[in-house]
Amino acid sequence: MTTAQSQIPAALSAPLYRFLDHVRLERGLSDLTVEAYERDLVRYLATVSDRRVETVKEIRAKDVSEYVRILDDLGLAPSSVARNLSAVRVFHKFLVMEGLAPDNPTENQRPPKVGRKLPEVMSIEEMSVLLDQPDPDTALGVRDRALLEMMYGAGLRVSEAVDLRTGQLIFDVGVVRVFGKGSKERLVPIGEKAQASVVRYLAKGRPDLVRPDSPSNVFLNFRGGRLSRMGVHKILRKYVLAAGIGKPVSPHTMRHSFATHLLEGGADLRAVQEMLGHADISTTQIYTHIDREYLKEVHRTFHPRA
Repeated sequence: MTTAQSQIPAALSAPLYRFLDHVRLERGLSDLTVEAYERDLVRYLATVSDRRVETVKEIRAKDVSEYVRILDDLGLAPSSVARNLSAVRVFHKFLVMEGLAPDNPTENQRPPKVGRKLPEVMSIEEMSVLLDQPDPDTALGVRDRALLEMMYGAGLRVSEAVDLRTGQLIFDVGVVRVFGKGSKERLVPIGEKAQASVVRYLAKGRPDLVRPDSPSNVFLNFRGGRLSRMGVHKILRKYVLAAGIGKPVSPHTMRHSFATHLLEGGADLRAVQEMLGHADISTTQIYTHIDREYLKEVHRTFHPRA
């Protein structure tokens, strides 16, 4: 059983695997298509379960709408949201056909408008090229590589990156202690590549930048002061141009790419929300706590650079 599957109550997982058997055996769909259905629907059922839904008969249109809203908020492209919704629709049609549910809550749910403005998301290949741009032989290049790896590796907001202090790096257990909006604290797993870049910067880059009056911020500017938000924007813009990436890229793009790459890889929605620092998945629900080891497992399994 995968990490995500283990989060679904038996009353929800049983009809799901009955559906998967149907599309595999009776409709003859390929293994890849069945796996895509399973990944999307496990995520969907884990989300509705968080809303205290215990059986498929209890799922309502508002639960479907909330799921689509969450995917939107995490920055998934409209095409990805539409694909997820399509899987949910097919699943609910099957439930009605088999008499497992009285009605289809997706009937009036509209797919996202492709033309609406959403944050850009970089591909994994574009991200890899971007991260390879900083010069590894200069203090500023080592700093910039560590900064970009940290922002993408932990999904940090730009404010969280510039405010990050050395005491917040807890690499012996593979996490970063982050203070988000409203000073809310969270522990975010950080992959080996990001850790290695930051460790190298602390050993070979930051000592060349630090001054007697430097703050304890991890990332310093060339004068030894705290790196500013505008400084991060300029750094990112420099390497986006060097990488030949022809789309608008901001620090927020790094954060949305972090979430999208995890979700598209099959990560559990609740775990990604916890890593992003989203305290609630709806205005009516108390967020279900996920422990640090579970988050680390999700990050390690699904993040491209973990």
